[in-house]
Amino acid sequence: MKSITILIFCCMIAACLSAGLPDTKSVSAAESPRDDGVFVKHDVASAVVRQKRAGTAPADPTVAQLESLKEVCEANLACEHMMDVSGIIAAYTAYYGPIPY
Repeated sequence: MKSITILIFCCMIAACLSAGLPDTKSVSAAESPRDDGVFVKHDVASAVVRQKRAGTAPADPTVAQLESLKEVCEANLACEHMMDVSGIIAAYTAYYGPIPY
């Protein structure tokens, strides 16, 4: 049991010491990773996410998704009336925009 503990302790020390050493390989500027383009502005990122969500929306929403839309639409009397006349998807789209999923 002591030998396993000492072995694990030695491995941890070796890992800690090797993590702090600089690389001996020289990397040219062309091969080094660049930070350009890693971060984007919030409005651009949200537009990309909206486009991705809109492209992957299922053709037929599940019962749970329809119930969620119905709960949102019931808070607005005009939307609730349109839901009774035209259906939940048409009413939600008319009052709240495209379905988020």
